[in-house]
Amino acid sequence: MSSKPGWFYNQSGVVPALEGRVVLVTARKSRRWIIPKGIVEKDMSPHDSAAKEAYEEAGVVGSVGKKELGRYSYPKWGGTCVVRVYPFYVEKLLDHWEEMHNRKRRVVSVSEAVEMVDHDELAEIIRSFFAGLRRTNR
Repeated sequence: MSSKPGWFYNQSGVVPALEGRVVLVTARKSRRWIIPKGIVEKDMSPHDSAAKEAYEEAGVVGSVGKKELGRYSYPKWGGTCVVRVYPFYVEKLLDHWEEMHNRKRRVVSVSEAVEMVDHDELAEIIRSFFAGLRRTNR
């Protein structure tokens, strides 16, 4: 008998980078700090769907990278959500956005973000992404 859930949900999300810092939002129900993410929308690529979530959930405008930074998974809805994570380069933080009354948003340092998120795999994705940015900007 397998312990693997019967359902898998494909999600995508972004690590929003703003001047060497990370934009995090809270989950609606648990209020834990997360990255903007959601189910990959029909007729959209995973990275474009993730950018749409970033706009709706975090009120960020910018450009999304097409190269996946990594993946992590977590249990939800009686199955497993697998999240593909992409870089997002924030150009503007909106003062008003769609989900501003349902979520909190914070711009934090990389070390704070790594401590705030609950998923070890996500923390490592964030850490690795910014380490790569630092190497590129030298």
